[in-house]
Amino acid sequence: MEGEPVNVNEFQELARQALPKIYYDYYSGGAEDEYTLKQNVEAFQGITIRPRILVDISRIDLSTTVLGYKISAPILIAPSAKHKWAHPEGEVATARAAAACDTIMILSYRSTCTIEEVASSCNAVRFFQCYVYKRRDISANLVQRAERCGYKAIVLTVDSPRLGRREKDIKNKMVNPQLKNFEGLVSTQVSTDDGSNIEAFDANTAFDASLSWKDIGWLRSITNLPVLLKGVLTHEDAIKAVEVGVDGIVVSNHGARQLDYVPPSISVLEEVVDAVKGKVPVLFDGGIRRGTDVFKALALGAQAVLSCRLEGQQFTDLQQRENTG
Repeated sequence: MEGEPVNVNEFQELARQALPKIYYDYYSGGAEDEYTLKQNVEAFQGITIRPRILVDISRIDLSTTVLGYKISAPILIAPSAKHKWAHPEGEVATARAAAACDTIMILSYRSTCTIEEVASSCNAVRFFQCYVYKRRDISANLVQRAERCGYKAIVLTVDSPRLGRREKDIKNKMVNPQLKNFEGLVSTQVSTDDGSNIEAFDANTAFDASLSWKDIGWLRSITNLPVLLKGVLTHEDAIKAVEVGVDGIVVSNHGARQLDYVPPSISVLEEVVDAVKGKVPVLFDGGIRRGTDVFKALALGAQAVLSCRLEGQQFTDLQQRENTG
């Protein structure tokens, strides 16, 4: 590629060139045929913008609030795993970048830096993403450590009763890095001769396949933090989420990494927003590559978007979209 990168897609190409194939495949891949992975991006291309002219745009303010916390633009850093595969400082570097951009980072439970290391790296608002395990003490330990360290919300991923079949990882025989958040809770040393040991690790940590709506009450009972559900794709589930008292919803198909052939997230956003009727904030995740994508999600009712393929160009692009009025 000639010249400096000017958009997220060009940064992705640089990442492909720089990273070992096994790491790049993990970051960029999706489940099975990767149909939904492609659709997450392509669905945005079918949404056009109706610009309005002669609107005063001399003063533009992109800032907004999420759960009462002000951020510089409606873009949060989505939970994503294993940052040390891309940078030696891992999630600590990501946290500092989020703080510098005055936005919120959602730390993944699979982070290669601990909850405590990220919390002490800089002064910023952060949320923590988690799952519910059969051994509830594991989930409780992670959630309560996050609360003690000053994280401001819990983002519960609810679309993964079992790990999605990510065939690139299986073919590459992906080896899990040391996940420091689990030290002392479960064995973090897992080996397998058959496919990805990431799958083997999740079998050992045992996502609770019986997780249901009643368990949201259990999670709320062990923390005073607001709880958001990540992985909602239908109006029925959005209504139920409000009924059980969650504090927010993230419309997401897990970056197309969990269940292939579910709809692209942007195609169901308006349905979920209509179902919620403003009772809780609705955030959006999936397929964001440009400021125009952010703009489209906001126009369809999202309060803000989550992205883990994020760089400053999206903030610039979004500001340009404000020219539409």
